[in-house]
Amino acid sequence: MIDTLALAITLPLLGALAAVARPRAARAIGLITALVTTAGVAALVIEVAQFGLRRTDLGGWGAPLGIALQADGLAAALLAMTNLVALAVSLYASDYFGDGPIRRHFWPLWLLLWAALNGLFLAADLFNIYVALELVGLAAVALAALTGTREALTASLRYLLASLLGAITYLLGVALLYAAHGTLDLGQLANAIAEGPVAWTALVLMTGGLSIKAALWPMHFWLPPAHGNAPAPVSAALSALVVKAAFYLVLRLWFGLYDTAATLAAAHFLGFLGAGAVLWGSWQALRAARLKRMAAYSTVAQMGYLFLFFPLLAAAEPGAAREDLLAALVLFALSHGFAKAALFLAAGHIQQCAGHDRIAELSGTAQRLPATTFVIALASVTLIGLPPSGAFTAKWLLLSGAIAAGQWWWVLVVLAGTLLAAAYSFRLLGRAFGFEPTPYRCITAVHTEVPALALALTATLGLGLAGDALWPLLQVGGPR
Repeated sequence: MIDTLALAITLPLLGALAAVARPRAARAIGLITALVTTAGVAALVIEVAQFGLRRTDLGGWGAPLGIALQADGLAAALLAMTNLVALAVSLYASDYFGDGPIRRHFWPLWLLLWAALNGLFLAADLFNIYVALELVGLAAVALAALTGTREALTASLRYLLASLLGAITYLLGVALLYAAHGTLDLGQLANAIAEGPVAWTALVLMTGGLSIKAALWPMHFWLPPAHGNAPAPVSAALSALVVKAAFYLVLRLWFGLYDTAATLAAAHFLGFLGAGAVLWGSWQALRAARLKRMAAYSTVAQMGYLFLFFPLLAAAEPGAAREDLLAALVLFALSHGFAKAALFLAAGHIQQCAGHDRIAELSGTAQRLPATTFVIALASVTLIGLPPSGAFTAKWLLLSGAIAAGQWWWVLVVLAGTLLAAAYSFRLLGRAFGFEPTPYRCITAVHTEVPALALALTATLGLGLAGDALWPLLQVGGPR
């Protein structure tokens, strides 16, 4: 029987090795690997939906000695989004880099990042999560520096230092738990962890390290320059996938591993950091002069919304209301992943055609690049949280949960963030529909616009109309 858990990691890893060995064929190898990997992960997601929790112990060694891979409903949902976005990014990147040396460097690093992301979602113990987390960080930093410009190298160096700091801090927390319990398996630790100084210190360290990697305000300092100066396919992956992977681990820690030990006061602290991210990120996006910088600050804001769910989940009793909040949180994360990837791909196409991404000089984009402008409009629907997007459903459940829990102050944050998101989105679209002449070097490019359009439609219509499929999927193991 084919082990779909192992294939999700080995396929992109083998593709990366093949791209290194045959650099002239890197593009073809990358595209074939992208298609095969996505098909393999689709089979895994279907297995989880039909047969429940999937687990394999590599080499036949069980916990706590062996390396275990595990997929529950939460992991399956994030894997599905990650691999669909990665497939779209791969198709977009196939012509984005031309025939220069950057393309040969891109594919091995990109496939390595893909393998590490899949490994992170499937790892069943804290140390192998750390290994995958480090690989994700190193590959992402290298990809962000691909252009070799001074700005990109400076931003990537800052990103590297922040990523290493986050990883080391996380590892210190892992070491404390291992010293206290003698195992790092998530299932065994969940039964062993109890309230106490060691458990709380480990939680603070791991959450702090992952918050740096997730760019949670005010630890977001590395994100806007890194995402703004990276090539468009890389920016899409960083914003949609890499920061989401770190958030996924925070969610695993708080409502899986530490579900009985985390305190409501600590959850409120994360919620207030999330509120700061929503307001600060949205305000900076509104003030941004460049399209990619606007999208990067929007990512800071959108990540903040995810942390607003934490005090509501911590206060909710087990039951249908808590499960709705968790499903809304995942739906919001998936919607943001698809929409933000689409926005960055559209921004990259505009930058290639116009030679820049200065918002004030993008008048006439709707006339010259109608499909790309449509992608931006669809992505904006999700980022604002308008119907019929999945983000609208998620925000509605967030507001309902806040009112039901008596935590009304989060309602004010969501409303302010939504108004600011509408302001910076309509600022961009208003400029795009202007009639001032703007020189563009191309009119349309279907091969680059189709992947972005597919992602935007998935975020707006796919998750909006079929998002209810998440509820039964998330019942398969995982946090409740």
